[in-house]
Amino acid sequence: MARLTPLPPKQWPEAMRDALAALRPADARHPRPETKGRPKALNALGTLARHPELTKAFNTFNGYILFSSTMTPRQRELLVLRVASVRQSAYEWEQHCVLAADAGLEADEVARIAQGPDAPGWSPLDRAMLLAVDELIGAGTISDGTWQLLATELDDQQLMDLVFTVGAYEVLAMAFRSFGVELDEDLLRK
Repeated sequence: MARLTPLPPKQWPEAMRDALAALRPADARHPRPETKGRPKALNALGTLARHPELTKAFNTFNGYILFSSTMTPRQRELLVLRVASVRQSAYEWEQHCVLAADAGLEADEVARIAQGPDAPGWSPLDRAMLLAVDELIGAGTISDGTWQLLATELDDQQLMDLVFTVGAYEVLAMAFRSFGVELDEDLLRK
């Protein structure tokens, strides 16, 4: 049940325009996803429209994570979906299942993300990334062993982006669950 009722787009404050623009950094490395015929995230955006200043600040950070990070889109979605699974954030999970497909994750990989790093079939890097999510959420740090595994394939900037990606989506999972953001009609699976 929604604790904060999403505002319909016609009621969004003018400042929401700047907040949404902050999601699109000028120095994007990664393409924007197709939007036509896709979920619009109106419940999430309508809830965030209640606080455009905060939304703009977060979207500046999240815009970097989505479009300018040194992580590949596939790696980002692997991390985000693991956060959503561990935090049982249905909204984050459903929204990012769509983005995961765009990023090249196959349906069986998405299903295995919920099973975690010990599910069969992961590459050593994918397994280490999933393990890093679990460790960051559980202990607030990546263990030395996991860090060493990650550092064999990721450079310093990628390692930093990994931690900040998990943190960004940990915050969103907490917010979505705390605010009671419900799945939009266009996200509900038929």
